[in-house]
Amino acid sequence: MTRVSIIGLGWLGEPLANYLRANGFEVKGSTTQTEKAKRLNQQGIEASRLKFNPHPEGDRFQHLFDTDILFVNIPPRTRTMPESFHPEQIKFIKEMAIQAHVPWIIFVSSTSVYPDKGQIAKESDDLSQEGNGNQAIIKAEEVLRSAPCPFDWTIIRFGGLLGADRIPGKYFSGKENVIGDSPVNYIHQEDAVRLATWVIQQEIKNDIINGVAPLHPQRKAIYEKNAKDLGFPPPLSYTTAGNSWKEINADKILALGFTFKFPNPLDFTYRLE
Repeated sequence: MTRVSIIGLGWLGEPLANYLRANGFEVKGSTTQTEKAKRLNQQGIEASRLKFNPHPEGDRFQHLFDTDILFVNIPPRTRTMPESFHPEQIKFIKEMAIQAHVPWIIFVSSTSVYPDKGQIAKESDDLSQEGNGNQAIIKAEEVLRSAPCPFDWTIIRFGGLLGADRIPGKYFSGKENVIGDSPVNYIHQEDAVRLATWVIQQEIKNDIINGVAPLHPQRKAIYEKNAKDLGFPPPLSYTTAGNSWKEINADKILALGFTFKFPNPLDFTYRLE
């Protein structure tokens, strides 16, 4: 039985753990919260408390690195921490993985690595130039892939993770001057879980893929449909994005054979909490 350790049993990591278990994997993982670790253990997911600050802090977490696959899914905290913080987190994880002889690391990255310059973004884009996207995440990717690298690696650059209780239109309900004419780059929670599992099952190694739905309706269409379907006010007014947008290309994962349950963000399902 293939063993998967998920560093970060959060909004994506916990449903991924349940999905992997249902598909025959042995799963354990980490959370930053003691009470959540207790709950997950009661539900049958072996969970330890672990936080990278940026060095590791927690309880009984060394066993997480005794695994076949290390799935690294921790938020970069780029709004509250310096640019060096997330790369340092990944540096510690990488060092611990090397010491434990982890054979494969899957890293959850973000499409925010691509700049908003009015372009279609692909995995092959050169992100080394100044003025590119989220530098903390770009540098974290570089840390993972740089020598020494005695393991296989995979980078999944997810788009906006939505669906379930994350409703894009709700965030802008009743607000003014909301950008409405740029394309969205979203992926539904169910498809994100399915994609991560598919990467493991298909052994997509030493590669970078964009995890984003292949269709890109405009933001205004999404916000208006959310408001109509779920019964809250739409934005009060809209503005234009100019050249501050990007469209994330999903051709690579489609060519590799992944099929989306929700290819169109206009069809995403949600639940009001």
